[in-house]
This record gives sequence, C-alpha cells and structure tokens, in this order.
Amino acid sequence: MWKRMGMLHNTIDARMCIQEYRDGLKTVLDLLAIEDIYDLIAYFQSAYEDGRQLFIIGNGGSAATASHMACDLAKSVLGRVSESQARRFRAIALTDNMPLVTAWGNDASYESVFAEQLRNLANSGDLLVVITGSGNSTNIIQAVRVAHELGLTTVGLLGFEGGIVRDLLDHAIVVPSDNYGYIEDVHMILNHLVTDYFKRVLGSNQRLLEKVAQH
Repeated sequence: MWKRMGMLHNTIDARMCIQEYRDGLKTVLDLLAIEDIYDLIAYFQSAYEDGRQLFIIGNGGSAATASHMACDLAKSVLGRVSESQARRFRAIALTDNMPLVTAWGNDASYESVFAEQLRNLANSGDLLVVITGSGNSTNIIQAVRVAHELGLTTVGLLGFEGGIVRDLLDHAIVVPSDNYGYIEDVHMILNHLVTDYFKRVLGSNQRLLEKVAQH
C-alpha cells in the first residue's frame, strides 16, 4: 500500500500525524469547562420543557454540524423507539432549506439568509443555537441580533477567541484552539454529548410512561 502512495510516504510520517492530531484534540477537549457544558445543556432542557423551538445555524462544515444536531435532537434522542410518547424536540436547522437560503442570498444578501428565516418562524422564547469557528460571520451576527429583537435566547459553539458574536450571545462555549479541525470536531462531540444526555432523560421518561400505562 505504501509503495502505491509513492511521494506521500517519503515526505509525511503518517503515524506522527495521527499521534499529533489525536493528542492535540484531547488537549483541547480537556480544556473545556464542565460547568460551561452543564449550562449549555440547561438552555436546551429549558427550551425542551417549555415546548420552544430550537433553530440551529452555521456555515460550511458548521452548517453540516447544524443539520446533524437538528437530526439528533429531533430523532436520535428518542432512541430506536419511533412510537415513543416522550415530548419531542422541535429542532430546525436553518441550513437545510437550500431553495430558501439561495433565494434570500440571491435576492437580498447572503448576510440575511438566517435572519430572514427567523422572522418567518421564530417566536419569543425560542432558542437560537449558532455554530461557528470564527464567530465573525456576518450572517451569524445578523441572525443573533434579529433573534434578540424577536425575544429569542441565544447560545453558541465557537472557536478561536469567540469572535464578535461571543459578546452578543446569552451563553457560549469557546473551543480554545485556532485549528479548525479541532474546533469542528469538538463541536460535534458536544452535539453528541448533549444527545446522549437527552437520550438518557427521555429514555427514563418513556419507561416511566410505560409503567404508568401498565397500571
């Protein structure tokens, strides 16, 4: 196999790259404050218990994470029981309606693609989740400002120093790294951590409902 890779084998030590990336990611993970993650979960739980909508946004790789998070909150937290009677998350990724995203981008501006969707869908008390490495994307900043105008709570998964958007949010977790790979990896880990928590909570609630139904 290595012979087929030719020049790559001669110039890059794959084992070293694997070890360095793994060690770097672990270091960044260990720097996250558990209390910050606890507070993030509390915002999600409050929205869930109040029956609020969750809107999730991001660009590029973070757009994929936003879609993944919406999927996990809407479906994966229920486990494999599709007929679960547990209350469900009303999670919507504003990255998913590409005709609408491109319509706003083409006819107005790319900076408005999330903010204008919020004007259509959001109600006071809903939760906006922003996922961004830099924290400086204009469409993210504009969406947060509109969210506050509409009475939404805002939380974010950020990177680097948090960027402009950090001070606009009600709560933020900043991944302390300037490596986009680590930042996006940790954002996905946080998504799965939140999903795992609610799978346990909703699973417990479902078992309780089943016991009540049997009596």
